[in-house]
Amino acid sequence: MELEELRKLCALMREEGLVELTLEEGGRRVTLRRAPHAPAPAAPPPPVAGIVVRSPVVGTFWLRPAPGEPPFVKVGDLVQPGQVLCIVEAMKVMNEIRAETAGVVEEILVAEGDPVEYGQPLFRLRPA
Repeated sequence: MELEELRKLCALMREEGLVELTLEEGGRRVTLRRAPHAPAPAAPPPPVAGIVVRSPVVGTFWLRPAPGEPPFVKVGDLVQPGQVLCIVEAMKVMNEIRAETAGVVEEILVAEGDPVEYGQPLFRLRPA
């Protein structure tokens, strides 16, 4: 059995969550085993007290309208409904993320330039 075939079988085992795989071919028998492991504990979710502003799209998080310019908001700022909080860039489209309600920015949960997922918390606001 070729090394590349063994690598493909190992990848298949990982993808399918298999602990053991036995293959018989041409009078030869190969058994592959991997140690079962408990899944890594999930990171605790960010605090959800207050108003959580989530990303409506998958993309890249930008806190500034352009490099070198001041951020849209910073911790401690009072924001009003409709105010731009950040931009999430998705496929070269700049999506402005706006506050839905008034509040004070308590925490920015994502770093500038980080990738974000759909529904990922971006900001935590304290109701004003």
